[in-house]
Amino acid sequence: MQDLHHILILCTHNSARSALAEALLNHWAQRLGRPIRAHSAGSAPSGRTNPHAISVLQRAGIDTSALRSKSWDEFTLETAPRLDAVITVCGSAAAETCPIWPAGVGGAPVQVHWGYPDPSSAPEAEREQAFELTRQALGYRLLQLLALPWQRMDAAARRQALLDIAAR
Repeated sequence: MQDLHHILILCTHNSARSALAEALLNHWAQRLGRPIRAHSAGSAPSGRTNPHAISVLQRAGIDTSALRSKSWDEFTLETAPRLDAVITVCGSAAAETCPIWPAGVGGAPVQVHWGYPDPSSAPEAEREQAFELTRQALGYRLLQLLALPWQRMDAAARRQALLDIAAR
């Protein structure tokens, strides 16, 4: 049995980008038989998953029943899984404040930033399309993450590989 690797995807409200990434990564990890478990959280959770996020995921055949907007505080508890990586997905170019994961919390995971604009801020008539494009962009990077030999990589190699994915 391979060790299970836990990845936390963070955004401010945990209602759109991080929730999309959690559902996508868990879906593909299960389908591809990869020992990865995704979690998502926010530094200021909204308390709900955006309906557009749920809609685009369901249309893609991805289960959304486990999605919920939650605080990153859940991942600082002793009962939380030991994290291997923390990926922030907020769009700092839009003057958005990205959460910063405290060093030494959750097993001292590697940390990287994969910025995406907030699809929630698209004009209403374009919002569903913005969510679909964000789902596709996240999926592209997450499939690359799943192709990595995660269990054979040390922390430095994991961090570099995740940075390389972001640069593509």
